[in-house]
Amino acid sequence: MPSIQSSSQIPHKPQQWGNLLQLLENVRIAGCIATDKHGTILSSQGIASNTLKGKVGRSFDQALPQLWPKVQLTLRDMKRRPEESILVNTGASYLVWIEPIIQDSACEGVYCFFVKHSEIPEFLSQLDSFQDLSRELNTIIDSSADGLWVSDAQGVIVRINPASERISDVKAADIIGRSTQELIDQGIIKRSVFEEVINSKKVVSYLTQSANGRKFIATGTPVFDASGEILRVVVSERDVTEIDKLQRELEEQEAIKDQFRHQIVEMQQTDLKSQQVIAKSPCMVKALNQAIRVSEVDSSVLILGESGVGKGLFADIIHKNSSRGKKPIIKINCGAIPESLIEAELFGYEKGAFTGAKALKPGHFELADGGILFLDEIAELPLSAQVKLLRFLEDGQIMRVGGTSGRTVDVRVLAATHRNLEDMVENQLFRLDLYYRLNVIPIYVPSVRERKDCALPLLRYFLSFYAEKTGYKKRLSLAATNALLSYRFPGNVRQLMNICERLVVMSENELIDLQDLPSNIFNPDKKKRSAVQLPENIPLAQALESVEKSILKRSYEKHRNQYKMAELLGVTQATIARKLKKYGISKHKESE
Repeated sequence: MPSIQSSSQIPHKPQQWGNLLQLLENVRIAGCIATDKHGTILSSQGIASNTLKGKVGRSFDQALPQLWPKVQLTLRDMKRRPEESILVNTGASYLVWIEPIIQDSACEGVYCFFVKHSEIPEFLSQLDSFQDLSRELNTIIDSSADGLWVSDAQGVIVRINPASERISDVKAADIIGRSTQELIDQGIIKRSVFEEVINSKKVVSYLTQSANGRKFIATGTPVFDASGEILRVVVSERDVTEIDKLQRELEEQEAIKDQFRHQIVEMQQTDLKSQQVIAKSPCMVKALNQAIRVSEVDSSVLILGESGVGKGLFADIIHKNSSRGKKPIIKINCGAIPESLIEAELFGYEKGAFTGAKALKPGHFELADGGILFLDEIAELPLSAQVKLLRFLEDGQIMRVGGTSGRTVDVRVLAATHRNLEDMVENQLFRLDLYYRLNVIPIYVPSVRERKDCALPLLRYFLSFYAEKTGYKKRLSLAATNALLSYRFPGNVRQLMNICERLVVMSENELIDLQDLPSNIFNPDKKKRSAVQLPENIPLAQALESVEKSILKRSYEKHRNQYKMAELLGVTQATIARKLKKYGISKHKESE
């Protein structure tokens, strides 16, 4: 069953005639009409549709005005009424049996059965037993925990049960009697399983979600008549929201046990085979050698460098080449965790330590036990957490938030920052004793502009990497290469990678040229925008006039419209006209 997006102002319709109409297929009646409590025809079969023109959607008093008074009485007093009538078009005589549709002690509509006189005894004998069976089926359907929708062969909804109303967040009175296509067109439902079943004549199932967030499995089943044509489509809805909720609760209960494994997967070290370390410049070679050398010991390491230089990659190199390489490396960005949560994340907490702490949770120090904890952006660590980190670096013990006793863990700490910690120490933003504890072995990772010998290999490597990844064969022109090599890359390797990916994906030709480069790297208008060259010791007033004249001349050559110039330069048109005249800039003569 499609998920419901919104409800509309839909006329009220009765909820209880789907089963009755289906069961009446076995009773030899000439025709049948079903209306709502307002007299709108919602279903019409047999002679009622073909001969009497009781089309769906018409008002009963327009289709059969001679029967309308009796129908009105039944709607009011909820009593059966047999009414004999002669059909003019055929001359045949029929008994019209008006049957109220009663739900919750209220009349929600009527049935009008048209029965030939020869079939009246059989019809009367079956009507009572049929009503009993109908009530029994209604009770079964309405008490079902699974949702049920029923449509006719044209996709018009004839019934939904209370479970469907709850699951799909709709009211039966707003849905029954409307076609699924109409509901889709008006945005009430997203997808019609009814039409899929009608078209395929097969069982159709899929998982979907209603507008109120409930997830359910909808299964549409066709119901065929004796000739093999679809008579009804029944869609059952199995609400799996509660099952999904229970599953999440079980996962939360198992989180402590499984968290270690998830952290290993989530925080796994960078694969150096796919993230090649390029070290051509002496400064980069030196930093790489230092990282490999310090990996052999357990000393604290402080990795320094600008944002985007690859400090996390150096942490991975140290981890992979250390004796802890088979243990996890847990990475924490200290600036990405709210100050109120940083201690709980790092050191864990006991059950009941604060509101919402319904179970104990190990911190990242415990998760990294035996391995390495990499604290990126260490300068963002609040002072309260700095004290606890210092205590661990001194004695190897941690204490959970809300705990009463410490526990010893075997963790090597690597830290990184792009900020100047010495300045922060002077400004009392970072603890001096912690700085000395972390800065046992500093490693400085040079920026891209400091490792110029690496720039071209980096460009070639990442262009090749993304070309292979996307399937696009790309290469740089000489002019584009020179432009990229002259660029300073303030975002360092991270920015270089992003630019390479952009060039591979967005450039239309195999050869990447100057026009494919981002505007901040190469702009063909830069030369045109060069500064006005002025002689030394020129009077200020004269210099200002020279600059003003240059700007006005360039703007006039480009726009040739005083109003446009005034808008762009932030002055009035009169000012532009006066200054153009002052400097002799006009359509007929342009001063040099």
